[in-house]
Amino acid sequence: MDLDYHIRYSATNTYENQAAGALWQFLIIPESNDSQELISDSFTNSLKIKTEKSINGYNFKTYRIRPTESFEAVEFNADFHLIKKAENIFEKVANATGEEYNHLRSIGFRAENDIFLRNTLLTTLPQEVEFKFDESISIFENLQKLNAWIYEEFTFKTDVTDIDTDLNHILEIKQGVCQDFAHLFIAIAKNFGIPSRYVSGYLHQGNGYFGDSQMHAWVECNIPGAGWIGFDPTNNLLAVENHIKVAHGKDYSDCPPLKGVVYSSGKNETEYTVQVLAHQQQQ
Repeated sequence: MDLDYHIRYSATNTYENQAAGALWQFLIIPESNDSQELISDSFTNSLKIKTEKSINGYNFKTYRIRPTESFEAVEFNADFHLIKKAENIFEKVANATGEEYNHLRSIGFRAENDIFLRNTLLTTLPQEVEFKFDESISIFENLQKLNAWIYEEFTFKTDVTDIDTDLNHILEIKQGVCQDFAHLFIAIAKNFGIPSRYVSGYLHQGNGYFGDSQMHAWVECNIPGAGWIGFDPTNNLLAVENHIKVAHGKDYSDCPPLKGVVYSSGKNETEYTVQVLAHQQQQ
């Protein structure tokens, strides 16, 4: 059954001293792809500054705001309506053949996926881990086991890491949030030679899943014969009807929901809320 999603994103920034200007880029628009269709989107701000639409380096849509007058606070609101289509991942992976490991290691496949096989500061495995791949089972089954291993061995806990936390610390404390577990999954999968990318988006948490109050993170891996398949190690799920994709990149630094420059001194505070409402679409 397809799902009809309505998403409301709100952010409020306040500044101790007046800001003289700013430039913000928001990477929060759900993409349209084979499994989801964006019906409408809107974006407003309390400064009533015109919103510019742009494309980032991975070809995902962004909003840009450039206030030129001073301000002490600003509020942003976005609304999205989309249809999430039912998808059978097991039909896709059924296309994998007994030659998938040979294909995985072929020069052509590695060259085609080079960008998502490269190590980054956030997805470099600093030490040996207990999880091992088993070539007597399929790549998909191995990745399912990796998904479960991270979910069982690590505890979801906020305020123990930040956006720059490296995997050495995650492996030491065995705690973190969705972006930490996504980085760890990517590092282990890439270490075995599986192209893997970081995905940002929204999670329908109505079923009690763990996720950030702002946006969620998971992983997509390119399996020969099946294509890109999503895995959510925070919840030990395949990323299907509850996951709404916004963008992907090598790690978090390629797709933060908000980045920019503010011309101000002193402290600032930011508050985010995201509401994801889902209804079954009438046939």
